[in-house]
Amino acid sequence: MNHIVWDWNGTIFSDNHAVVSAVNEVCTAFDREHIDLDEWRSVFSRPLLQCYERLLRRSLSDEDWARIDVLYHEAYRDLLHTCGLANGVPDVLQEWTTVGRSQSLLSMWFHDELVPLVAKYELTALFKQVDGLRAGIGGGSKAAHLERHLAELGLAPQEAVVIGDVVDDAEAAAHAGANCVLVTTGVMSRSALEAAGVPVADSIQEAVSWLS
Repeated sequence: MNHIVWDWNGTIFSDNHAVVSAVNEVCTAFDREHIDLDEWRSVFSRPLLQCYERLLRRSLSDEDWARIDVLYHEAYRDLLHTCGLANGVPDVLQEWTTVGRSQSLLSMWFHDELVPLVAKYELTALFKQVDGLRAGIGGGSKAAHLERHLAELGLAPQEAVVIGDVVDDAEAAAHAGANCVLVTTGVMSRSALEAAGVPVADSIQEAVSWLS
């Protein structure tokens, strides 16, 4: 495997505290007690609508979901300046490219915000392509996005490995016919990740070491 498709949030961008804080803004708005990272990991799944219905213990209308989307992202953006790159970034990414291999970035964060954020951390040149969510409210599967991403890169799926922090990354990879390694640095528990049936690493350094 010569190409890595990296996830962003929770994988090469360390933002768990901002995620939990933003989720708690939603909890406050819907009269639900606050949670910590362990509890968010215990309920997190995609599609996110059903995840929030479990979290908030109620059915959610389209209007509720639109409200949650605004509440979450406004709170998250307020804390974006407190987040940073994960341990090992950019060194791991630079090392991967120096041996003649390639990598790209596929995130469900909004594309027009992702691109300048990647540039801020001087990572753009390390990726053949950077793709984020381009339209609509997020929270759905990454599968179709991954298929399109690989097609635009001209890569056969079996040549690529997805490295991400949630089961949806593994499901998207399986759907596209790509490989996958999951890392425990994000918003899902190790037990949930292991249930996906793919290798699970505790860091991006460990994840990449398995690809050599």
